[in-house]
Amino acid sequence: MNQKTKTSDRLGSESIGKLLIQQSLPASIGFLVMSIYQMVDIWFVSRHAEGELAIAAITVVLPITFLISSFGMAIGVGGASVLARALGEGQPEKAQKTFSNQILLTLGFVFSFVLIGFVFQTELLTLFGANSEIMPYAKKYFNILLLGLPFLGWAMMSNNTIRAEGKPKVAMLTMIIPAVSNIILDYILIFELNLGIAGAGWATTTGYILSGLYTLWFFSSGRSELILSKTNLRFNVPIVKEITSIGSITLLRQSMFSLLAIVLYSQLDKWGQIAFANTMDASGGSHAIAIYGLIRGFTLFVAFPIIGIMQGLMPIVSYNYGANNGTRVKEAVMLAIQWTTIISLVLLSFIAIFPDVLIGIFTEDKDLLAHTPRVLQLIFVSLPLMGVGFIGGAFFQAIGKPKPALVLTLARQGLFMIPLMFILAHFWGLDGVWISMPLGEILAGILAALWLQVAIKKLKTIS
Repeated sequence: MNQKTKTSDRLGSESIGKLLIQQSLPASIGFLVMSIYQMVDIWFVSRHAEGELAIAAITVVLPITFLISSFGMAIGVGGASVLARALGEGQPEKAQKTFSNQILLTLGFVFSFVLIGFVFQTELLTLFGANSEIMPYAKKYFNILLLGLPFLGWAMMSNNTIRAEGKPKVAMLTMIIPAVSNIILDYILIFELNLGIAGAGWATTTGYILSGLYTLWFFSSGRSELILSKTNLRFNVPIVKEITSIGSITLLRQSMFSLLAIVLYSQLDKWGQIAFANTMDASGGSHAIAIYGLIRGFTLFVAFPIIGIMQGLMPIVSYNYGANNGTRVKEAVMLAIQWTTIISLVLLSFIAIFPDVLIGIFTEDKDLLAHTPRVLQLIFVSLPLMGVGFIGGAFFQAIGKPKPALVLTLARQGLFMIPLMFILAHFWGLDGVWISMPLGEILAGILAALWLQVAIKKLKTIS
């Protein structure tokens, strides 16, 4: 145990720059691979006979599946904050109890909502924007993905817990394993066996299962500071409250993403029919949703270093805040903001100069190539402020302050993007829908920057 404890103790002793690289780089690589495999799904199905409608179906289904699996992510993030602070405070017993409660909460929530997904699939898919053209493809994909969601929920919980132990390379593998298997199986099932969107679904589900099994092996093999034991599986009400109060921020963030998806896809379907009425047939709404499907996958790819830095920052902040080392907390946050800003500006330059080339990598559809590059440039105008918004929410979660994290989480979609979507679409139609997203991101980033500035100044009293 002494040797293992040194792993987490490094969060409070090594230089912040070195530590942030050690924590962020594996997380960034993991998210890069995850984003690539989602883009590979799009790439393969766009070249299959199902084409644009398959892209639209994947776009509609993913917010639902991530909402279900986000219960595991929320419990992982909330538990990781409690766990890392407990390790920083020298309380390994509390860390173990936290892990045991994470297990119980994750299994209970994820299995319950997977069952709901099977029973109410038509209602859910309709709510999230599946029109009559998209519905058959969406059902086929959704039913297959539901089988793997319990494993994904477990893997998402485990990923955050493993990172809180100070083992970012192991956490990285939980994302690389499903990504690599998915890419290989996409080729076999879609190209070789001609299974289309069903092949994409089975490839993704297999990846989820492998990721869940890998993390289960890690905890049961003795390589973790935490013990996977039936005897420890008892609910502890104070710990459950602490986990859920912090983790609810992540859950609400995912819920807001899902609410945004409901509004966005309905608006895209409505205004897409109008925008493409003279150039396309009745599938104008599906076409608009497919455009966003390409950009959404691209968003995950572009945001991978920002998300990686955010994920790498959280255990550093939690541990040092628990150890009452405000100087190291402030240094870590400021360094993370600097890095995300520089990276964002570089990525934005590529998007501004080469939008046609970038979109052309992922689809050969002439209609999509004609309309998507301009939208890509427009949406990513806000990229430099995205990192500030992410880090602001992550900071307050990491220090166990759910209220400001909650406000920042709700503000991005609920206060800015969704209202702007209705207002701007009224004046500019489909372009108004597109403009609402970067404008909402910019406003949310400004709010996060102001709130974070106040909180960082207060850290001077913690030394």
